[in-house]
Amino acid sequence: MNRPEEIGYADELLADGTVHRRYENGLEEWRRRTSGHPHLVHWHDNRGTSGTDELLGDRIIKRSLADGTVTYARDIGYGRTLWARGEKVLVNRSSFGGRMGVLLAGLGVATLAITAAQLPPLSMSPEQEEALRQQQAQQSGGGGGGDSSGSGYADDGSEGTDGSGDGSGDGNDWDANWDGDGDAWNDDDFG
Repeated sequence: MNRPEEIGYADELLADGTVHRRYENGLEEWRRRTSGHPHLVHWHDNRGTSGTDELLGDRIIKRSLADGTVTYARDIGYGRTLWARGEKVLVNRSSFGGRMGVLLAGLGVATLAITAAQLPPLSMSPEQEEALRQQQAQQSGGGGGGDSSGSGYADDGSEGTDGSGDGSGDGNDWDANWDGDGDAWNDDDFG
């Protein structure tokens, strides 16, 4: 498999409880969680694109653009999210900490092996998505994963939407107690 393009980003928590995400390629996103749907993030960017990101089960992230375009990504761990069938890896620079973060930053995170099993799906049926929502709801202790139709995580490959997911790779606690309150936000926000 070819080495993917690596695009780093960092998140900043704003006073209103939203997140400002800055990518190394100049893209910026403003992100907010949806109350009642803990696995759903609404976003808009500085290039006029908007949509939603949804964490499904099995570390799959679904992005839906406002125009209805849908694509998928996969959180592959250590703050990395694989997009565009392995052509891009987004790296959460704000989630690196401790010895592991220093080690990975020194190695260049994208150099870690990416396998075919880690590639996100090209497409999914509504039934497959719902099964993954149920799996995610069970893994996170129930609730919130059910009816979030029309939401998700997509990358149409255009200049303004080069993906923005980051499942963080720190296990299934990516949203630990983050409900939009500033003191509860965690820099492992998936999408």
